[in-house]
Amino acid sequence: MESQPKQVVLETSMGSINIELYWKHAPKTCRNFVELSRSGYYSNIKFHRLVKDFIIQGGDPTGTGRGGSSIYGGYFEDEISDELKHSGAGIISMANSGPNTNGSQFFITLAPAQWLDGKHTIYGRVSSGMNVVHRMSLLGVDANDRPTDDILILRSYTVD
Repeated sequence: MESQPKQVVLETSMGSINIELYWKHAPKTCRNFVELSRSGYYSNIKFHRLVKDFIIQGGDPTGTGRGGSSIYGGYFEDEISDELKHSGAGIISMANSGPNTNGSQFFITLAPAQWLDGKHTIYGRVSSGMNVVHRMSLLGVDANDRPTDDILILRSYTVD
């Protein structure tokens, strides 16, 4: 059986964010996130989108919000669970451009976002480092919701 690490740590330019993974609810999505993290895929990638009181988004190596791919060779299907909701800050969910278009991009909620329920795969939560996420949320953005100061994922790794 392949290992299922309990957490992924994102070391960012603003501090570390520990993410508890929901293997029971989203095994394929967790596997994608873990393997991309272990391979160094997310190293030196920006959080390219910040919407106040909503989300901070990253995981796109192009930094545009239009790039990125999964370990499965392109997009993969949603793993929506009725048991998981975008109920508050710190929920980790896949960014997508419609049903079954998951790649490498993800977002962290900054507040409840129940309108996303059933549309985005939730696969974890911030277990420590919400102070870092909060500090990120206070940064300035341009007219396209891009942070005016770069926020980088310096490296990511798994913790059992």
